[in-house]
Amino acid sequence: MGAVEPVAEEENGEKETKIREEEERDVEKGEMDSQQRGFQNQPPPEAAPAAATGGENFHMERMQRLSATNPLRLVMNAGTRVASPSPYHAPPPAHHHQRRSFPNPFHHRHPPAPVPVPMPSQHHPPPAPIPVPAPAQHHPSPAPSQTRSTPTTTPQQQPSVITLNSRSYTNKFSLFLFVVHMIGAIGLVCFLVFKGIQGLLEAGEAQRKEKRLLKYFLPQVEAASLLSITLAFIWQKALRMWPTFMVHFILWSSFILTLSAGILLICFQRPSTDGVGVVFIMFAIGNGLYSCWVTPRIKFCTKILIKSLEPVPKFGDLNRPTYLTLGAGFLWMSMWILAVIGAINFYFPPLIIIALVLSMAWVTEVMRNVVNLTVSRVIALYYLRGMQSSTQFCFQRALSVNLGSACLGSLFVPAIEALRIVARGLNLLEGEDEFMFCCAHCGLKIMDSIFKRGNGWAYVQIATYGKSFVKASQDTWELFQKREMETIVDSDMTSAICFLTGVCSGSICVIVIGAWTFTVYPNFTATLSLLSAYVGYLMTRIAMALPHACVSSYYVCYAENPDNRLFDKTIQERLNLIKSDRDIIVPTPRSVTSRSA
Repeated sequence: MGAVEPVAEEENGEKETKIREEEERDVEKGEMDSQQRGFQNQPPPEAAPAAATGGENFHMERMQRLSATNPLRLVMNAGTRVASPSPYHAPPPAHHHQRRSFPNPFHHRHPPAPVPVPMPSQHHPPPAPIPVPAPAQHHPSPAPSQTRSTPTTTPQQQPSVITLNSRSYTNKFSLFLFVVHMIGAIGLVCFLVFKGIQGLLEAGEAQRKEKRLLKYFLPQVEAASLLSITLAFIWQKALRMWPTFMVHFILWSSFILTLSAGILLICFQRPSTDGVGVVFIMFAIGNGLYSCWVTPRIKFCTKILIKSLEPVPKFGDLNRPTYLTLGAGFLWMSMWILAVIGAINFYFPPLIIIALVLSMAWVTEVMRNVVNLTVSRVIALYYLRGMQSSTQFCFQRALSVNLGSACLGSLFVPAIEALRIVARGLNLLEGEDEFMFCCAHCGLKIMDSIFKRGNGWAYVQIATYGKSFVKASQDTWELFQKREMETIVDSDMTSAICFLTGVCSGSICVIVIGAWTFTVYPNFTATLSLLSAYVGYLMTRIAMALPHACVSSYYVCYAENPDNRLFDKTIQERLNLIKSDRDIIVPTPRSVTSRSA
């Protein structure tokens, strides 16, 4: 029995050598039959016989010397792939690392030779049983698509989206006050017109006064209204066509025309006209000083005006709200004049006339800001969204949704601007009275704080986003501070140019109506001169809301998105020149800290 065992071992060894040689030739040729290709899609065997361990290590050493593109190496890599796990089985934990094995893919072609078990003999003890390793449990790894953890979506609070079509009314309390005021004003005007008609029908002193007013007072006021509306359109059209020339012309013509009106009234040599003429001359002197003071700002003002008026030709009906508003203003002015005439036959005529004047100022300012809101929305949406908005829809929003903000701004912005100008003028003076200038500094600081919460720049965001007046004022000023544009915004001349345009119309109306009235009835010269100046200023300011709104929209939209392709580098270049001290800045006090610095 002992002699037969070595022979069996030698035969088995020769068989293994032949098998290895055949496999090596297949490896060198790089050939694979159909069974080997099918092997790539099958999982690796769970266990290998103990006798094949040595051959497996031999093939692994040979495979390490092969190139990465050798077919056998590709087969080895494919053999390590396992089947996709069942969706009902949980994936293994992340900390478990499984050791991969590289089985021989050719074992299915040639089954391994059986292990010869030697028989026990007397001289040799029985060999120890060869340990057979337990079948390795292959935990299939999850597919790549399943290894990615899908995060659970937790509901998060979305940021509030600013809408461009807000339907909520802004500043409802001020809207309520304006509606109540309009109801009261319409009722008072109708009542006073009735009293005027009643006075005309009754014989007596009241009838003679009213006839005299209708003959020498009413035609001049109506003529002043029509003349001011005509001048308003002329100023607006000229400013849009020749902005560079018109800025200089308005600055100096306002000085010349106001001075001429004052001199004309003094030439009438009446006590009432002399007093009014002196007021006009003093205003003309201040106007001339202002024109000299702001000369360094004119160049930049014309650049901004030209750039901001570029979108206007794209909207052919952008002036339609101005036409409608001026038409309504003319009708209301005619009724208002009849009410003033009728107040002669009622109690306390001076108080009633003062109330009517203040009411007319608020109504016309609301009309101007309605046009301002309409144009601001159209131009702002063009800058921010590139939209061709409907002017009619924007006008309806200004008359309904945003009317409360227009009423509140019309009530406070003129007063805030006037008090701010007075505070700035006091701070420009130098003196030895520390107490007086300490009060001036304190007043300027208070006015600046109020100005940040109520300014004319707010109308752009009111029209665009439907914000309230105070919120829009704060947000707009914060945008200017973020872009470091406070100096440029403070030195803007557009509001002053529009104001002086109204002054020019008022002065022309004074010259025309004053000369006419002095010719036909000198006793009404001073009264009609003041009234014609008032009417001419109000009507012209309504028409000049269009260029003012265009410039305001340009500033505010630039501060919101300066990288917009519709903006040029005019403002940025101006800021760079100011920071590098290469541009002349007119010293305008803004606060106590800036003045002390």
